[in-house]
Amino acid sequence: MDIQTTRFGQIRITKEDVIDFPEGLLGFNQLRRFVLLDDPTDEIFAWLQSCEDPAIAFPVLEPELFAAEYSVNLTRHDLQVLQLKSAEGTRYFCIITIPDDPTQMTANLKAPVVINVKERVAAQIVLQDNNLAIREPIFTRLQQRVVQNPQVSIKSQALDWGVAVRVSGASSSSTEPPEAGL
Repeated sequence: MDIQTTRFGQIRITKEDVIDFPEGLLGFNQLRRFVLLDDPTDEIFAWLQSCEDPAIAFPVLEPELFAAEYSVNLTRHDLQVLQLKSAEGTRYFCIITIPDDPTQMTANLKAPVVINVKERVAAQIVLQDNNLAIREPIFTRLQQRVVQNPQVSIKSQALDWGVAVRVSGASSSSTEPPEAGL
């Protein structure tokens, strides 16, 4: 099947590529079907793209790339929504906000996107840890990763995602990153 996107144009995906969000995302409850896109021309972000609204795509990163001690405790309800008995087989992503000044970019550590890789079911989970920020500054930490290992892209330092669709021949219809954030 094909989906239309604002950022990448028309993308061919399979039914198995779709990630179902039974409860939607915070602020976007009506959108339930997404795909995680890996743009090979972007060395940092993957994009959580709505299959239902071409204009909705969120830049995402694995929290391990900028928050080494990050951990997620899923409640019984979270596991039920994700169709899991335990947190095994999950992948975590933080939605990134990229303002006009990219040095001010932040990650939402308080409400990560959790994906059950096998079942392709996901939820944005609001964690009960009050030490986690909704707008955690990450630019300096990402910059340090680049300085420490300039030959390797940030994205390639992440674990194998196992859920992303690689965009081939991606061409953005916009040169400006969308301001996203939840």
